[in-house]
Amino acid sequence: MQTAREYNFDGLVGPSHNYAGLSFGNVASFSNVKSASNPKQAALQGLAKMRALAARGFAQALLPPHARPNFRLLRRIGFTGTDADVLARAWREAPAILACAYSASPMWTANAATVSPSADSFDGRTHFTSANLNNKLHRAEEHIQSTRTLRALFGDERHFAVHDALPSTPAFGDEGAANHTRLAASHGARGVQLFVYGRVEFDPSAPAPKRYPARQTLEASQAIARLHGLDAARTVFASQNPDVIDQGVFHNDVIAVGNGNVLFYHEQAFADESAVLNRLRAAMIGVGAELDAVRVDTRAVPVADAVTSYLFNSQLLTKPDGAMALVVPHECQENQAVSRYLEQLVAGDGPIDELIDFDLRQSMRNGGGPACLRLRVALTDAEAQAMHQGVVMTEALYARLVTWVEAHYRDRLEPKDLADPQLAIECAQALEDLQRILGLPGLYDLS
Repeated sequence: MQTAREYNFDGLVGPSHNYAGLSFGNVASFSNVKSASNPKQAALQGLAKMRALAARGFAQALLPPHARPNFRLLRRIGFTGTDADVLARAWREAPAILACAYSASPMWTANAATVSPSADSFDGRTHFTSANLNNKLHRAEEHIQSTRTLRALFGDERHFAVHDALPSTPAFGDEGAANHTRLAASHGARGVQLFVYGRVEFDPSAPAPKRYPARQTLEASQAIARLHGLDAARTVFASQNPDVIDQGVFHNDVIAVGNGNVLFYHEQAFADESAVLNRLRAAMIGVGAELDAVRVDTRAVPVADAVTSYLFNSQLLTKPDGAMALVVPHECQENQAVSRYLEQLVAGDGPIDELIDFDLRQSMRNGGGPACLRLRVALTDAEAQAMHQGVVMTEALYARLVTWVEAHYRDRLEPKDLADPQLAIECAQALEDLQRILGLPGLYDLS
């Protein structure tokens, strides 16, 4: 067994952060539709979280935002002329599509890819599969830049394999690590990979939600397991509870989170709770680990409170002493049921003994908390050295990025501002500078 650390790659919020309410099924996103956003504050809040966790000794890095607006999308659907012409006509004729082209949703890097560490894969490399995100127009082309970014950061093919996204069809709907959890005795040990899906494309009798769409299919999860060369005995596929999807649990990471040998989950998370736990326990025996299931009862925290507070969309991190800290959004402290539960949780004798609270109001209002903002990548020392170092969070990088945000980001963005050609120019200039800061020339096609 090799030693390894878990790196959290947080999404750096882009300068077009806005509240367009594009994600049907995401209650928080819909409830703030068309209100004014503060991109500068959103980026600074995310950077403050990265800096604080890095200062605590957690391995922290970032994934850069994508180029916005997505002129490729707008031109492909018939908006022609100069960039200003394209924006003006799109605003007049299809403002919702213009909002899709401007979406800053790549900040949710839990949806960027599914990651399997080298300890689990057939060829001893860390595997990434970019998520196709084909359920939503504003996200359906993210995989193009996500793949490009991942290959820029993890380009050493001796250590890493970055796969293209799955076919962009409903049968292979894939939302990335938001529906994937790895459980193991340690980050460097062999582990068990849990894939959670919302529907089965080729079995109409399988459970499925009735109100909101299920974004992850069983077929997509199985395909990723094959691409990554995972051992079937250490891979578990679980059906999400369709009833909680219809209550706003659009990804599994809104109702469950895992780390090490701990699964922190709501009792209504899975369609068949006991069967999932039994399969996980059996698989973990094979890797020399024992599942520690921390179950949250509905009586203590109703699903509605879990969704509005994003209790489970928290980061569960292993501290140097082996205990775990739960990184929660400030909204958890403002919800009476959740706050009371968390007090009891850390006061008990379970594996989680500390809460780390962050103000992520801007991202929370757009429908994502601490776990949505990060992609987990377990790396050995050799792998960590082989990746691009310019994205690893340090005090020096933090200071440069704060200065960059202050120089390029607006502190107020309303829906009508998306028609302003100057906003597009500002976004492009920001990313030109960011490439230099991160040491990633050519990361974007800004032509």
